[in-house]
Amino acid sequence: MSHQQISFSWLRQVVSRNWHVAMLLSCLGFFLIIAGSVTAKEVAVKSPDGQIVLKVGVERGVPHYTVAYDGKIVVMQSRLGVRFKLAAPLDEGMRVGKVTRASLDRRWEQPWGERLKMREHYNEMLVPFIEVASKGGVSNGFAVRFRVFNDGVGFRYEIPPQDSRTHLEIVDELTEFAMDPASTAWWIPARGWNRYEYLYKTTPLAEVGRANTPITLKTPDGIHLSLHEAALVDYAGMSLDQKRPGLLKADLAPWSDGVLVKAKAPFHSPWRTIQIAPDAVGLINSNLILNLNEPNKLGDVSWVEKGKYVGIWWGMHIKTYTWGSGPKHGATTKNAKYYMDFAAKNGFSGVLIEGWNMGWDGDWFNNGSLFSFTQSYPDFDLREVTDYGRAHGVRLIGHHETSGDVSNYEAQMEDAFALYEKRGVRIVKTGYVADGGGIQRVDENGIRRYEWHDGQFTVNHHLRVVKAAARHHISINAHEPVKDTGLRRTYPNWISREGARGQEYNAWGVPPNSPEHTAILPFTRMLAGPMDFTPGIFDMDFGHGLDAPTRVQTTLAKQLALYVVIYSPIQMAADLPENYEKRPEAFQFIKDVPTDWEDSIALAGEVGDYVAIARKARNGDDWFIGALTDEQARTVVLPMNFLDAKIRYVAQIYRDGPKADWKTNPYAMVIEEIPLVKGRPLRLWLAPGGGAAIRMHAVNSK
Repeated sequence: MSHQQISFSWLRQVVSRNWHVAMLLSCLGFFLIIAGSVTAKEVAVKSPDGQIVLKVGVERGVPHYTVAYDGKIVVMQSRLGVRFKLAAPLDEGMRVGKVTRASLDRRWEQPWGERLKMREHYNEMLVPFIEVASKGGVSNGFAVRFRVFNDGVGFRYEIPPQDSRTHLEIVDELTEFAMDPASTAWWIPARGWNRYEYLYKTTPLAEVGRANTPITLKTPDGIHLSLHEAALVDYAGMSLDQKRPGLLKADLAPWSDGVLVKAKAPFHSPWRTIQIAPDAVGLINSNLILNLNEPNKLGDVSWVEKGKYVGIWWGMHIKTYTWGSGPKHGATTKNAKYYMDFAAKNGFSGVLIEGWNMGWDGDWFNNGSLFSFTQSYPDFDLREVTDYGRAHGVRLIGHHETSGDVSNYEAQMEDAFALYEKRGVRIVKTGYVADGGGIQRVDENGIRRYEWHDGQFTVNHHLRVVKAAARHHISINAHEPVKDTGLRRTYPNWISREGARGQEYNAWGVPPNSPEHTAILPFTRMLAGPMDFTPGIFDMDFGHGLDAPTRVQTTLAKQLALYVVIYSPIQMAADLPENYEKRPEAFQFIKDVPTDWEDSIALAGEVGDYVAIARKARNGDDWFIGALTDEQARTVVLPMNFLDAKIRYVAQIYRDGPKADWKTNPYAMVIEEIPLVKGRPLRLWLAPGGGAAIRMHAVNSK
């Protein structure tokens, strides 16, 4: 089928489905028809399985691309190009140069992750765009490298010097994603004061404003797509701004002086990514983002530690403790030892202690310049705590809250990591709360500047932190971070991060996380990479009553399911130790569930409604399943075709009780064991706001 035939077919479907949407698209449809007949040169590349077809061309000197999946256009004719502050723009007067092609099919392994064995399989097309009429004998231009996988598309700009200039400043990236405006979108707003920490909106695409990525879409044909970026290095983070119904344009976070990207040519952009699947679970099963990142640059990373941890974090959010010093100070030597005893007793490897270092007193949200990252409060002895942990087989998890003052942090960072390395700390949680106006830096003239959390300056700062930490064999778990773009492949010590509304909003958020929130995250934020969500709350109202406006809106079984559904190689048992001691039978699942996986398979789900994911433990034959739902009760039937036919399994099931409901009866739970074999479906009832957690124990393992 030709490009023009596909375009006509798509338009006919829109007209038959919804006439007023067709009217919105009429102008765009006209341009599609014209493009099919007057494009001087059009080149194409297909995915290895032939399902995805990407076409690239020039119309009236303007570069563009389209993407089709299974014979249907999913990205209509969309513009390409960049503009500079001084050099000539790269978006008009262009022609396609000599195209080069390549293919790759290789296997690689993750040192840790949701899957051990990965396949990187794509067809590539490098398309040069050359100025038709060069000026003064100097021909400007650029190239776009397209890689088409079976699960989606990645493309990036490759920019040589322009007008003989090597120092270039980008003031606009013209990348477009022209989609059907009748698609459903799951999205959060971009460039807001709260970074990525918003509840997701479910709207027609036409109602999306400026959106963060990943943004997930479902077309009227039922095709699912996710728009994001991969390998965000030395560039501004990309949001998407809807310019007219269905037309999403790249919107890069600017520097404080308004420039978007400052670069030295030659350079390339991050990959712009389009994950494509016939259904919702296909997005979760995609490896596109990781496959578009470079291989490990750190060499031997056997020192990167995975595992589960506890800490005083939740106690501070529910006001049992305080970050600052005083009578309720949480970060004391005594408290640290208490949590280390609990961790050692239950097989956890780490204890997170926040607030031990000087600087937390007063308005620490806006006083980042006061933090010391090596000097402790008098009631916390770092040496004593780490020695105690070592004797009990538990490591302290370090903490660096910057409050967004990265100049203060970077001035102390090397000494802080050296101190932690000396004391045996292997993981550091960093924080960038920065509610005072953004990321703060002091420029070369001593002037304080404010930058976006996802601007080029902050993107580079996070990578400086990760590289510095690696020199000390320390892994980074960034909170209030720049978004994940798969750089954990290249820097495996970037072990997790936040970057979405986490569990703490259930302590004080107005509103708290809704029951559907964790049924949306796997299909949106989690497509980018691991999240330190901090699951495992067993006391749903922390003494305020079930009718309190702020509380955990899940059942107990759903809290257990989160350990499988929300992936991270480090998982927190976030509640107070005494709440786990009151419910030892439920706590057993948290003790048993791994954090590092041989394989992961999304079994069933619809965005915002429900999801079920199976994961196989590394170095063993046990499988684990996490299933959860939104505010609606539902029965799910899960296929068991992934099990080994030669192994007999006993499923240890933690599921909602018959009368469970997140509002009125969140603790009702049934724990049972049943035999399971390959091919016999598993039927589960999920309560409103509920879930199920399952360990499929291999009893006759090979």
